[in-house]
Parts: sequence; C-alpha cells; structure tokens
Amino acid sequence: MVSSAAGSISRQIDRYISLGMGISMIGRIVLVASVILASHLPAPASAQDVPGIEICTVEKTMERRTSCLQSNVDFLMKTIARLGGDHQQKIDAANRQIDGLKSALVSLQKTVDDLKKASEDQKKKTDAAAAKDAPAAKDGAK
Repeated sequence: MVSSAAGSISRQIDRYISLGMGISMIGRIVLVASVILASHLPAPASAQDVPGIEICTVEKTMERRTSCLQSNVDFLMKTIARLGGDHQQKIDAANRQIDGLKSALVSLQKTVDDLKKASEDQKKKTDAAAAKDAPAAKDGAK
C-alpha cells in the first residue's frame, strides 16, 4: 500500500513533467516531502471484528442474523459481567470505608464519654470545695 502511494505520486510528477508543466523549487520540495511522508505511513489495518452492538436487521439470511444476534448477546453478557465486577469492587471499598468510619465513631464516642466523666468529676470536686468553704464562711459570719 505504501509503495503504491509513492508510485502514484511519482507517476503524477512524471505526468506533470511530460505535459511541459514545470515544477517550481517549492513544488519539488513539497512533492519530495509528501513522498517521504507517504512511505512512512503505516499500512491500513485489515478489517477486524470489533465487539459491540451490531444492527442485525440488515442481514438477509437467517444464519447471519442468528450469528449477529448471538454476537450481540455475547457482547452484552461480557459487558454486564465486567460492570458487575467493577461495581462489586466499589461496593467492597465502600464497605471497608464504612467499617473504618464505624471504628472511628466508637473511638470518638469513648473520648466524649471520658470527657463527660472528667467534667462531672471536676464539677463534683468544685462543689465539694465550695461546700467546705460555705460552712466556714457561715461560722465566720456569726
């Protein structure tokens, strides 16, 4: 395919020259560059059956329609299985995150309970100290 493109360009150059059309210097540079680029282009890939949904109603024979429909079913089954696996991974990751958050919540609840207990103990100590000072103040006032 590449050699046919280069051959086609070379035939065009020969035709222009044989018709008496001179090619300017810029034209020659452009032609040489295009020949070089054409020779480095990859050959077109042969047709491959790309998996996907096909329109099966265009098929004339029942065998080809059946084959087309089966190909569609296979493609959809593979897609469903792949998406199911992807979503299961996301669900598992979310469950792990939920478990981590639950343990963090338990830890925070324990910290809050400890702080409440410490606050109550501090309040009791303050109340006890105030109660000791209150009778002494009453005795001093009499």
